[in-house]
Amino acid sequence: MTDEGPAPDRTDFVRAVPDGDTHERDVCARCGFISYDNPKVVVGSVVRAGDKVLMCRRAIDPRKGFWTLPAGFLELNETPEEGARREALEEANARIEIESLLAIYTIPRISQVQLIYRAVLHGDVAPGPESLEVALFAWDGLPAAAEIAFPSVIWALDHEREIARGASGPFGNPRGALGDMVSD
Repeated sequence: MTDEGPAPDRTDFVRAVPDGDTHERDVCARCGFISYDNPKVVVGSVVRAGDKVLMCRRAIDPRKGFWTLPAGFLELNETPEEGARREALEEANARIEIESLLAIYTIPRISQVQLIYRAVLHGDVAPGPESLEVALFAWDGLPAAAEIAFPSVIWALDHEREIARGASGPFGNPRGALGDMVSD
């Protein structure tokens, strides 16, 4: 590994379109370093325990108090599957086995790509620090849509039901859906 000198000071950055690029970026005026601001990757899972689904009531913003699937941001140096397992453990003290990729959702407004897996629960669950409570819900007893934190949670639950009816994934955003919480 070579020493490329000191990291650029943020005060040295200017907005510019680098040579050969098509987007304006933060570029260090001193050394030419280009700082790319890329989408965030979210990983999570629809966790099944028999005929029930694991849900977590959020203890943090955004959407504190609303129900969600165990999910969160992928960390550096971890695979998406490792991240989904870690999030289930952090949010619900849940040990899960990943089965397959359920869906890839894109939320351009907040620059997110979400990888949602199908998983099976092994053992018990209990709230982690980011959850007020966790519960296993029968399909006919899931929280109402108005109690769900994010549109992509509803999409994932719907897509999991489609798998149960014989459809095959992975799925993507429902037609015309971009994940905005704002209703028309």
